[in-house]
Amino acid sequence: MYIDTHTHLYSSAFDEDREQIIEKAQKAGVQKFFLPAIDSSTHEAMLNLEKKYPHTVFAMMGLHPVDVKFDTYKKELSIVENYIQQRDFIAIGEIGIDLYWDSSTLEIQQEAFSQQIDWALEKNWPIVIHCRDAFDEVFEVLDHKNQKINGVFHCFTGTENQALHAIDLGLKLGIGGVATFKNGKIDQFLNQIDIQNIVLETDSPYLAPVPVRGRRNDSSFLPYIAEKLAEIYGISLAEIGRITTQNALEVFQIQR
Repeated sequence: MYIDTHTHLYSSAFDEDREQIIEKAQKAGVQKFFLPAIDSSTHEAMLNLEKKYPHTVFAMMGLHPVDVKFDTYKKELSIVENYIQQRDFIAIGEIGIDLYWDSSTLEIQQEAFSQQIDWALEKNWPIVIHCRDAFDEVFEVLDHKNQKINGVFHCFTGTENQALHAIDLGLKLGIGGVATFKNGKIDQFLNQIDIQNIVLETDSPYLAPVPVRGRRNDSSFLPYIAEKLAEIYGISLAEIGRITTQNALEVFQIQR
């Protein structure tokens, strides 16, 4: 059994066959789906999906760094804050820093990231971190908090030292399709990382794993990632499922 700790299942990419995708993923052993927030334009779709599948689909709340814009980020953050005052979420996410698309917003991305971490700490909720071309900048914000931070470093693509830094801060590594890529690199050192620090994710509809790379990703492909980890760690697929599921339940504070 698996948990997909990061899937944009509410995305319009699944509008034609969302129910079938959920059914297919469940047949593949995926028992729970965790939904990261993006911005206010997607909240309704995300929360409606959670409502439709209670105990199976779980929503996060947060402002994605790519959507931290000069003219809207303060309003977007106030919407996030209002939601988390109204109800519980399994995490604040996905939040972080992305310098791939726009480096001019670094300062306000750091501000938004820091603020949302503070909210998570106040609530004792985990965070889910998005980082692209910004490891130093993300660690700068995290280190400045000077305390353990529960959560997941989503779609981890860094070095072994960066992995150990994240783990030392209290984070798990979200491992997805990149681990199956020939140029993914993380497969070269993952066996040096205790599997107690790993959770599985797809980031669907993005980053489909080998052997379905290039297709629309979905949660039913999670076993391909698990198979790669079984190969890397030299343990059974059942053990990968058991350990990573338990890790996810602990991070996100969810009862089985």
